[in-house]
Amino acid sequence: MRILGIDPGSTSMGFAVIEQKPGSLQSLTYGTTDIKKAGGLPAKLVEIKRVLLELIEEHSPDAAGIERLFFSKNKKTAFEVAQARGVILLTLQECSIPIIELTPGEIKLAVTNYGAADKAMVRKMVMLLLNLKTLSADDNASDALATAIAAANNKTNKKISTLG
Repeated sequence: MRILGIDPGSTSMGFAVIEQKPGSLQSLTYGTTDIKKAGGLPAKLVEIKRVLLELIEEHSPDAAGIERLFFSKNKKTAFEVAQARGVILLTLQECSIPIIELTPGEIKLAVTNYGAADKAMVRKMVMLLLNLKTLSADDNASDALATAIAAANNKTNKKISTLG
């Protein structure tokens, strides 16, 4: 089973595709898309959709995990992330890819067994679980991998939604 993990953002989107086989997880690709240079918000949203469609076409994921929004002190950033998330959810639905929405705490718990883990602990466990020697310093890529891992371990969760 292939799982797409997405860490939505207003200036950068983390993405990852992992393959789950009985008893193992393997990273197929991961990275970030720099969308801050795309122009205004509408151009950023178009870029998010373009990148997401490329990932879907190349890797044919069976499901996608995406981080739920958390409350932010910066309302402008929170609104932009919410809009980016909306484009991501719409694109996944249009492609009939089941969606698993997870809170940051659920992702941390699934990856580290500790719901309040810090970024360094999450990164370390992602590397261990996927047998990666290195992992880019970008938190968005690490978070996307963690989201994919959590989604792979949560396939039967009731949070899965699909086109009806």
